[in-house]
Amino acid sequence: MILAGRLGAIFFQTSWVARIVLLILLFLSLFSWAIILQKYSMFSRLEPRTKRFMQLFRTGRGLPDPNSLRAGSHGSPFVSVYDAGYRELEGQLAGGNPHPGKLKNPRAVLIEMQIASADEVRTMESWMPWLATIGSISTFIGLFGTVWGVMDAFAGLSELGQASLQAVAPGIADALITTAAGLFAAIPAVIAYNIYLHRIRDFALRMDNFATEFVSKIETLYS
Repeated sequence: MILAGRLGAIFFQTSWVARIVLLILLFLSLFSWAIILQKYSMFSRLEPRTKRFMQLFRTGRGLPDPNSLRAGSHGSPFVSVYDAGYRELEGQLAGGNPHPGKLKNPRAVLIEMQIASADEVRTMESWMPWLATIGSISTFIGLFGTVWGVMDAFAGLSELGQASLQAVAPGIADALITTAAGLFAAIPAVIAYNIYLHRIRDFALRMDNFATEFVSKIETLYS
């Protein structure tokens, strides 16, 4: 409460330009934290469900039923990738196949799974550009507020007709608040962006590896 009161007092001491800058930075900070928490919740769910999916898939020599995988690991992006491959496999085994029960084109199965994987990656990447944007522009917005505040401080100094540190220090100190606010908004966004981008790339690689593993398995079973 003391800190909130201090920040409120500082806010009302600043110029109207600095207040607008601080409000913009506050909005950007809250928006970035909403994305950060949403992504944290998403990856917290995906990781155990994906682990469960791989356990179910690797149990036994045959292909597990998609419904059982979906029920046991609902929400994992691997489910959609598996469904795409399984549908293409069923189509090859049944539709117009001169050799029923034989796999016609393993590459077609792999391509379908890669397309589904790309769709899942795009879903995981949603809102990520906003984190990158907030991390990039917040410091510049804060710097703009600081430059404007310093200009105001020196303009006021010229009006007073005296050049002293005591006269200009309060204005410059208030101006620097916007730089601090810009860093406060930018740093968490940049850190979160780098962490989540790494995790998305990791999921993309694991889905590609899974698609390769799936095709290798069906080639063994249906060739």
